[in-house]
Amino acid sequence: MAPADYERLTALDASFLAFEDANVHMHVAAVALFDAAPLTDESGKLDYDAIHDAIGQALTTTPKFRQKLVKIPLFGYSVWVDDEHFNLEYHVRHTALPLPGDERSLKRLAGRILSQKLDRGKPLWEMWVIEGVEGGRFALIIKAHHCMVDGVGGIDIITGMLRFEPDATRPEPAEWTPRPPVPGTRLFLDEMALRTSAPFDLVRFGRRLVADPRRTTSDLVDAARGIGELARASADRSAESRLNARVGPFRRFDWATTLLSEVSEIRRRFGGTINDVALATVAGALGEYLVGHGESVDNESFRIQLPVSVRAADDHGTGNRVAMLIAPLPIAERDPIARLGRVVAITDRVKHSGQQRGLEALSQLSDRSFPELHAFFGKLGVRQQPFNIVVTNIPGPRDPVYLLTAPMLGIHPLVPLLANQTLGIAFFSYCGKLQWGFHADWDAMPDLHDLVEGVGRQFTVLLEAARAG
Repeated sequence: MAPADYERLTALDASFLAFEDANVHMHVAAVALFDAAPLTDESGKLDYDAIHDAIGQALTTTPKFRQKLVKIPLFGYSVWVDDEHFNLEYHVRHTALPLPGDERSLKRLAGRILSQKLDRGKPLWEMWVIEGVEGGRFALIIKAHHCMVDGVGGIDIITGMLRFEPDATRPEPAEWTPRPPVPGTRLFLDEMALRTSAPFDLVRFGRRLVADPRRTTSDLVDAARGIGELARASADRSAESRLNARVGPFRRFDWATTLLSEVSEIRRRFGGTINDVALATVAGALGEYLVGHGESVDNESFRIQLPVSVRAADDHGTGNRVAMLIAPLPIAERDPIARLGRVVAITDRVKHSGQQRGLEALSQLSDRSFPELHAFFGKLGVRQQPFNIVVTNIPGPRDPVYLLTAPMLGIHPLVPLLANQTLGIAFFSYCGKLQWGFHADWDAMPDLHDLVEGVGRQFTVLLEAARAG
């Protein structure tokens, strides 16, 4: 157990730091849009100070937003400590779009902001309040490093500053006193003690084995099988694709919106989950896009990584509680109904494959012994290219939420790009809508909008097939 004045990164969180380099930016993000009218005065000025204070108040429930990373001497492993020089003004930025403030300009600005790495010497997050979005709106770009938050944890942070009813109450500035700095010698000795405790873990395991041999042996076999399935999934190289060029430093961001009522029509007719319908739509759009670029899609080894939340319902902390599963995506299937059927079968098989158990076992082993193991195997896996792109689904609130009195009209999520992946797709359910976010390398996908439009077309094809039945 880490002492109360610092927190040690988990092996999974640390691996997201290890993935980062000059071109790989491991932050997750979202672009949220709000109705500006409730927070705008008669002169047309947005009440930025109230928004700023609401963000500051939300930090009382998310302590990592006031913490920075410090490395343990000699080990090089990192821990979270309070930033005694924390300054909210540095992290919350205020800007405006040039007229006419259309969504294209907002997407370009989002791409520029998302192309910038976070400063490792400070708390690893930023929020940008952007005025002047057409249609009487303002935007909030939320950006945080993946080592401190996953998709579901990020939603907890967002909802911490939002409300389920409009409320004009101005938040009071929260008092905060940083914990004292931790000496490097203390960090080193604590880490030595933790890593040399592994033999005692073996003794405790031996006692468990004697006390309950059947259950303990079963757990050990399950973990071994899971690690084996994970290794097999990671060892197979995915299809060669133009989507897997070396990623550069600049980003594009685009989005789309689908009605959940229409997703439900498809599900009622053909079965599956919201995630399955979205994946079948992505498969059709990717097949169409790649064929349009002269690429063969008949290779059945095109795969995606599916981050799946393993966060308990009552776990509202930061950090990552996510399993990274690998699954084939049937981009070669031309028939939209057959494609959805294949996706349903694939996701069901992957959920029961043991990959998740293998990841949990690897994380537990790394946490208690050599946490660098997780990053080593993760980076080795990325070089092997066991998957082509990441596609993730983030569940959000069903009812409208408000920033003070301003209703959130929509929110589009972002998943980071790895070293040899030029596209990432995320979707977020909110208030009757499925909100898509498309994150791409600037140079590799100058026509990202073509893929976005293809998603719309493929979804329409599925919807028309459902209504025709």
